[in-house]
Amino acid sequence: MPRAVIAEQFGPPDVYHLRNLPRRNLKHDQVRVAIRAAGISFVDVLTAQGSYQVKPPLPFCPGSEAAGIITEIGSGVTRGAVGDRVAVSGWSGMFAEEVVISEQAVQTLPDSSDLAEMAVFPVSYATAWHALVDRARLQSCETLLVLGAGGATGYAAVQIGKHLGARVIASASTEAKRALAAAAGADVVIDARAEDWRDQIKAANSGKGVDAVFDPVGGDATDPAFRTLGWGGRHLVIGFPGGIAALKTNLPLLKGASLVGVDIRQFGLFEPEKAAANRKTIFALAAQGVLRPPIARRYPLENFRDAMREAAAGTSAGRIVLTME
Repeated sequence: MPRAVIAEQFGPPDVYHLRNLPRRNLKHDQVRVAIRAAGISFVDVLTAQGSYQVKPPLPFCPGSEAAGIITEIGSGVTRGAVGDRVAVSGWSGMFAEEVVISEQAVQTLPDSSDLAEMAVFPVSYATAWHALVDRARLQSCETLLVLGAGGATGYAAVQIGKHLGARVIASASTEAKRALAAAAGADVVIDARAEDWRDQIKAANSGKGVDAVFDPVGGDATDPAFRTLGWGGRHLVIGFPGGIAALKTNLPLLKGASLVGVDIRQFGLFEPEKAAANRKTIFALAAQGVLRPPIARRYPLENFRDAMREAAAGTSAGRIVLTME
């Protein structure tokens, strides 16, 4: 029987347990995937605690992205075959040795792909692509400021921003994370805790305001970041682990700027065809080596609590991955 991390109530990692679960039967449009690696994000841990803005039903198995091997397909499946290496993403259920999921949530991978890297690829890169391409409409002549540039979506935004031809200024809180952002291609890297942070941003952009801000941080970081925008700038709200900010509404007026929400979950629900096209694009870029996520540490499934705690701390430069033997 496959094992899964599961809890009857929301809470910290200690309320979750590794349990054997009965194998689920397939519907005609579903595939069974033997998971080899699962990514852990801050949002995954937040959801497991019951602190996310949307609460899933109980009992709950965390995890929104993984990679593995298809072991069985439903009678109506047309997008995969037994033995295919695949990345999968969904609302939950990935901290497990097996997942049964719709074929629409499965992306076939090249045989040469690293399953651990692909396990942390779908959500962060789909989010950053949707934010920069669909919501900000970032142009090659523009400047992008990325907050939390050493985190999952921040790192992805740096890589995608450079791929789109933008000038990228990366802000990160530790030396290790700044080094990671530089390795991703950032043109300028700035200490997020510097007292003269805004002055450094301005100097890095030749005294002008930036065109777009990618903000997966929130809290006290949002107001000063919004103030770095130039005329017609776009501030992308990705998340708020630092807390929900209170932004003065005169700022968008004075700058002719926009505060733009980015919700990758609802984007997939309301615009499934566009979301699928985006996924196809980012996975093609991954296959070419243009986009590639960094891994900080790999934990065996049995050590899921330690992995969740490290992901929640947000101190790692790179992604945390659970591996299944």
